[in-house]
Amino acid sequence: MKTQIRNLLRAAEYVLVFIGVWALGYWSCVLLSTKVYQVIEGREFSRALQAKAPRDAYILAVPPAAKPRPKERAGAAVIGRLTIPRVGLSTIVVEGVGDRDLRFAAGHIPGTSLPGQRGNVGMAGHRDTFFRPLHRIRKNDAITVTTLNGEFGYRVVSTEIVGPEDVQVLYSTKNETLTLITCYPFNFVGPAPKRFIVRAERL
Repeated sequence: MKTQIRNLLRAAEYVLVFIGVWALGYWSCVLLSTKVYQVIEGREFSRALQAKAPRDAYILAVPPAAKPRPKERAGAAVIGRLTIPRVGLSTIVVEGVGDRDLRFAAGHIPGTSLPGQRGNVGMAGHRDTFFRPLHRIRKNDAITVTTLNGEFGYRVVSTEIVGPEDVQVLYSTKNETLTLITCYPFNFVGPAPKRFIVRAERL
């Protein structure tokens, strides 16, 4: 009987070790693929900016009616790059907030304004990847969103914690506003019950 128990315990130990190794390998692959995506899309976006610069030198003014458009890619459309220097946040932003979108980048929330347009620009990201640095953000921090239509600066005016049903944080605004959304608490295990909101206004 004792021998059987020892054998069962040994088998259970092997199974747990296998599961642990598999999980570690899986998340390593996920993190690697995410890093590769950011590097490749970052380089492509930088090239697109450089290629656009000479053409812009001949443009004296942008028509007021012109609206920023995302850069179409093989996968999700790349909106641009979001950076918050003080907290060390820098990420490519794509159009959409589906599972695949947020796995590889921060996502622009469909239906909200685009950078450079009047209204509320909504962006979301995972609290354990791209938006992890937001736990250190504070009032007056500078935020920059760079797109092919220009560089747009914002200043943080407030942060708050809301429930997932509080969609009013994405309502349109009269001025140019940027709203960043991630899950909260940052260290919560499993699906987090709250949302952390960063509100910034255009400089």
